Amino acid sequence: MSGGRRIRVAIAGAGGIARICHMPALRAERARAEVVAAMDVDAARAAAFCAEHDVPAAYTDLDRMLEDARPDLVHICTPPFAHAAQTVACLRAGAWVLCEKPPCLSLAEYDEITAAEGPDGPYAAIVYQHRFGSGARRLAALADAGALGRPLVAQCVTAWYRDHDYYGVPWRGRWDTEGGGPTLGHGVHQMDLMLAVLGDWTEIRAMAGRLDRRVETEDVSTALVRFASGAMATVLNSVLSPREESYLRFDFTDATVELRHLYGYGDGDWTYTPAPHVPAETAAAWTAPGDEVPSSHLAQLSALLDCYERGERPPTSGPGGRQALEFVTGLYKSAFTARPVTRAELTPDDPFYHRLHGDVSGWAPSAAEAVP
Repeated sequence: MSGGRRIRVAIAGAGGIARICHMPALRAERARAEVVAAMDVDAARAAAFCAEHDVPAAYTDLDRMLEDARPDLVHICTPPFAHAAQTVACLRAGAWVLCEKPPCLSLAEYDEITAAEGPDGPYAAIVYQHRFGSGARRLAALADAGALGRPLVAQCVTAWYRDHDYYGVPWRGRWDTEGGGPTLGHGVHQMDLMLAVLGDWTEIRAMAGRLDRRVETEDVSTALVRFASGAMATVLNSVLSPREESYLRFDFTDATVELRHLYGYGDGDWTYTPAPHVPAETAAAWTAPGDEVPSSHLAQLSALLDCYERGERPPTSGPGGRQALEFVTGLYKSAFTARPVTRAELTPDDPFYHRLHGDVSGWAPSAAEAVP
């Protein structure tokens, strides 16, 4: 699709995530992609970023960058409240998008993004890098083939720690700028991977609390989930946990599969435990050595560039990118209404479709009313 030339890439947002995660991935893919421009509303930060990473053009205006640089692909690395409008602007300019999570602040905004895509592209993919490690791909392939039996039970834990100073950044911990708390901004990685393995959910029963951090949003949430397959899961999202861990467990009829890591995994972080009736040679085949790809922005970027070159929709765009946000919406609605929620009810007539807190009293306080 790129006609033999390198794919022209631009960066929107020159903060930490662009420096720490996106630029190293792009440097590793420099044979296929070249960064031609970067923008940030802070002119000094944009200039410093471009000088540090040898990017030829710095901008403070996205539309101007799109017009001048004409990128094929834009990495959106700005705060969440800017994602929807910037992604739509890039798509309308003909550029593909790789947008940091969370994709936007509501299902309504997400559907505006997909409406701006073309039938054959450009497409907007969301950064859910845990799907793209070789460990996750192996498990998804085994599960899809039925090699592990039926899925029965799962656990999905994001037990992280973010102190009070973390929320000193003005846009964090607010519904109108960050969109949600750890359910949306932190646990979404593990929940997306859980959904990629187990598929569609049908019912969710949840609770959320604002226990310690001085925020408008929740700082912890829990949920019980039923999937279309009949499988059931428990979910925990926390930024209050001094011993940090990301944990996923899937119990199938023939095996338990576990993943323990923190912010990224390799093949060695996965454990397969066969059921007593499974022959040893069958279990050995599940973990036969292969080419290891750690979960990372590079793993996802490489897959995205493959899709771009073939003109194919990336896995975390369209319905694939909506899946985790829809789950988060259902979790919030159940937590804030104190009742079970089904996927079918998350329609444009629902207030939670438009705002993740659904304008429920007590979950959109002013900063002064947040936890002291």
